[in-house]
Amino acid sequence: MWDSIIKSSLIGLATIDASGRIDCCNPAFCDRLGIRDASAVIGRPLLQQLKTILPAITLDLEQALASSNATYFEFRLESDVLLTFNLAAGDGTRLLVIDRRLPGTTNTTFFENSLAYQDSLTGLGNRLLLDNTLREWQHSDTESVSIAVIMIDLDRFKQVNDTLGHSAGDELLKLVAKRIKSATRSADTLVRMGGDEFVILHMIGDQPVGAESVGRRIVELMSRPFLINGQQVNIGASVGIAILNCGTEDKNDLLRHADLALYEAKAAGRGNVKFFEPALAQRALERRNLEIDLRRALGLKEFQLVYQPQVDMKNGCLLGFEALIRWQSNSRGMISPAEFIPLAEELGEIHAIGEWALRMACKEAMSWEGEFTVAVNVSPVQFENNNIVNVVRDTLAITGLPPHRLELEITEGVMMSDYETAQKYLWEVKNLGVGIAMDDFGTGYSSLSYLNSFPFSKIKIDQSFVRGEKSEKSKALVQAIISLGASLKMTTIAEGVETREQYDELAKSGCLSAQGYLISRPIPPHTIPGFISNLNKSS
Repeated sequence: MWDSIIKSSLIGLATIDASGRIDCCNPAFCDRLGIRDASAVIGRPLLQQLKTILPAITLDLEQALASSNATYFEFRLESDVLLTFNLAAGDGTRLLVIDRRLPGTTNTTFFENSLAYQDSLTGLGNRLLLDNTLREWQHSDTESVSIAVIMIDLDRFKQVNDTLGHSAGDELLKLVAKRIKSATRSADTLVRMGGDEFVILHMIGDQPVGAESVGRRIVELMSRPFLINGQQVNIGASVGIAILNCGTEDKNDLLRHADLALYEAKAAGRGNVKFFEPALAQRALERRNLEIDLRRALGLKEFQLVYQPQVDMKNGCLLGFEALIRWQSNSRGMISPAEFIPLAEELGEIHAIGEWALRMACKEAMSWEGEFTVAVNVSPVQFENNNIVNVVRDTLAITGLPPHRLELEITEGVMMSDYETAQKYLWEVKNLGVGIAMDDFGTGYSSLSYLNSFPFSKIKIDQSFVRGEKSEKSKALVQAIISLGASLKMTTIAEGVETREQYDELAKSGCLSAQGYLISRPIPPHTIPGFISNLNKSS
């Protein structure tokens, strides 16, 4: 790391051997003295070089080199700027620091300057060091032929902060830095970008083999347990790699391309190493355009709701409808919720979209003839602030919908993000008189424990169980869910019912209600009055 700091420092640095010759120097040293070619001065006497450049300081410098003490002197340039010289003490190789400053200002030492390139927590480099090193990097005909940016993001780091506290998180970052350092060489530049993101500049070795080897080593090291304050902590890491002349032609694009590769690695399930490919840049551009369109869709009134009927399996009577959101883009056509809902959650747009969907569903339900319920899906992200209860309360007040006619459908993700907060908000919603249904039951991790402590009034049997019900195992699972619901006095509803055989088997097993293509596809709001009328006539 210190080699990189010296190279990228804005202060002129050179090492002078015992005979007074320049052993090595950085670009800033040459710039301060007006030397164009650093290679031309390496190995040559410093005094000889400065006699032709700054003859006025020759005597001072000669006396400084002759003494083993630390020496400082200044030289005023014609621009009235002071050129300062700091020569470290010693009998052998010594450090010479050259800088410029205005008269009356404090001189910045090399050590003070180096701190500007250092991450104070881990001791690694920081973003400034990374930017300077990338800017100063030059292709060479020997070892430094290419450069790879290896970007690392820790998996499950937030959970450590949330459960053990930020001091434990800081300690973990220090240990992570040590493990990363153990997987690299002295020629590599190691940087903490901030938070739990790190970068390695891999500058020597065959690519992409060298970078991939380092990346996979990092993933393996991060998968090993850490011990913090006597507690075992398990995290992981995802790695994205971009390599100059391997899909990236400009070194200024390396960081951006590595970030795209990292996003791909995390999307693939974490704990992966992914390389940048030009197709990722195209996908990123398409995603960016989709983000722009999504942010404008609500204002352009491109969202609409459709409703899927839910019926009583004993008598076929209509119970209510589930509201399903659709995005009919003016420029893209119909976009699947599976595509835009995750994006809306990531961007935070789901709060505005979810509030709109809730109010529109309640408003349209008020126009239906009868006491039919309306079920509205709520994203886990909407529970990340305390506004969800106010949104529900205000919606009921504005639309006039009786609370017992509204039902919120939530997935297990609501409980997994913040168990206690989600529990608190759901009970507050329940106390308003609103029903709570657990969606996609049986597909999560801890559904049974949630049923014990959360105010659910309905369990939705996931359609994957319904479609696979021909197997004995699926039948047993469905029967177990139905029996569980009956024991807990919760309504069970099967979704995705498509055949009469499925319907009859579920009814025989004791399932209370159902929705699916057999009953009806989702229908637009203007057709609901006719649907209700026809259903009433047939019954």
